[in-house]
Amino acid sequence: MRQATGTIEVETGGQGLAEVTAAVSRWAEGQRMDEGLLTIFCRHTSASLLVQENAAPDARSDLERFFARIAPEDPSLYAHDDEGPDDMPAHIRAALTQTQLSIPLAGGRLALGTWQGIYLFEHRRRPHRRTLALHLIGE
Repeated sequence: MRQATGTIEVETGGQGLAEVTAAVSRWAEGQRMDEGLLTIFCRHTSASLLVQENAAPDARSDLERFFARIAPEDPSLYAHDDEGPDDMPAHIRAALTQTQLSIPLAGGRLALGTWQGIYLFEHRRRPHRRTLALHLIGE
């Protein structure tokens, strides 16, 4: 049994879903393991991770609009606004999604479905540099 750890830096363009499947896959395949389990961890409290539809752009924009409705940027709703009106809604959106994913490695590749992609979900309006911590255990 072997283990590997690493990080991937993701530049976001502001709020929305940024696909990171290719970068994560390259890293995992570069570890030269055939079978295992990859854990991806988002090291931020105002961004999250999703496995989501990667073929239809409407699926991503529908998700983005849905989260804007359930955690709106309305200053009258929140006390916490240390970094602006998008601060607390970003934390709520991250709490409703995931900060870590576990994806099997099979045959040296991530065992994602045909239409699945890995996304960093940026919940803040301005662009950020986000770090994803990676851990692969396998053989």
